[in-house]
Amino acid sequence: MLGAGIVSEVFDFRGQGLPRFDFALCTDRPGRVRTDVGLPLFVEHGLDRLASADLVIALPWNDFRTPPAPAVRDALTAAHGRGALVAAHCVGAFALAAAGLLDGRRATTHWRFAALLAERHPDVTVDPDALYVDEGGVATGAGAAAGFDLCLHLLRREYGASTANAIARDLVLPSHRDGGQAQYLATPVPEDSQDEKLSEALAWARGNLHEPLPVAELARRALMSRRSFARRFAASTGTTPHAWLLGLRLSRAEELLETTDLPVEEIAHAVGFGSAAVLRAQFVRRRGVPPRSYRRSFTRTPTA
Repeated sequence: MLGAGIVSEVFDFRGQGLPRFDFALCTDRPGRVRTDVGLPLFVEHGLDRLASADLVIALPWNDFRTPPAPAVRDALTAAHGRGALVAAHCVGAFALAAAGLLDGRRATTHWRFAALLAERHPDVTVDPDALYVDEGGVATGAGAAAGFDLCLHLLRREYGASTANAIARDLVLPSHRDGGQAQYLATPVPEDSQDEKLSEALAWARGNLHEPLPVAELARRALMSRRSFARRFAASTGTTPHAWLLGLRLSRAEELLETTDLPVEEIAHAVGFGSAAVLRAQFVRRRGVPPRSYRRSFTRTPTA
């Protein structure tokens, strides 16, 4: 039920210049479907609905240890074969693996079932830590609330940062968590005053991306030594200060490229890269295209 709720919320129509999605749930046996929380869900569409879908997301189901019906596997394979983006949330990855769509690819699923996925499908490189893995035409995400991260990443990839950020704000979610961020964190919520100081330091960094922001300065603002800061940062975010800042700077650069006419050099300075050349190098590494090409791709007017 959570998976169905996540995708329906993300791809709901909101107006305000945002894309309009033709969203539908489908199943191999249309009609009344019993959910994991006991509430019945009426699913109107059968697998034929996948024939025209641009994005197909396999949701988790209780009996995922049993391979899906051949008709489901065939529908997923056919969708991928005609160029649709095929994704999976949580143990929905088992359906993609059963269809052979993950063979030779990296994938993730809920950390609790990652070993089982790897055991049953040895041709799949399973990453038990990633929030999501994007392999181009196939993408997989971790469990539970990480479904939001996967969906927002796909929106960012296809429609740009401003669209993904607008929908994230509407859902009261972080606008972007990198796929390499750890699924499981030792201290997922602040536990003491040190965590509060860390949060204050990170909030200050978000508002001062034009500054160099060395780790020593962040540690000083958090009232910690550099070593303590690095340890606490990793425990709270699952990544390093450098990786966190890089992702933040790039995300802000994406939004400025989409929503302003600022020169690339000015954007580079505004987000703390120092020069257009540095921004370009980082952008090509992350997006595969230089900033100007990205701007041309994502300044189109969304469909109404």
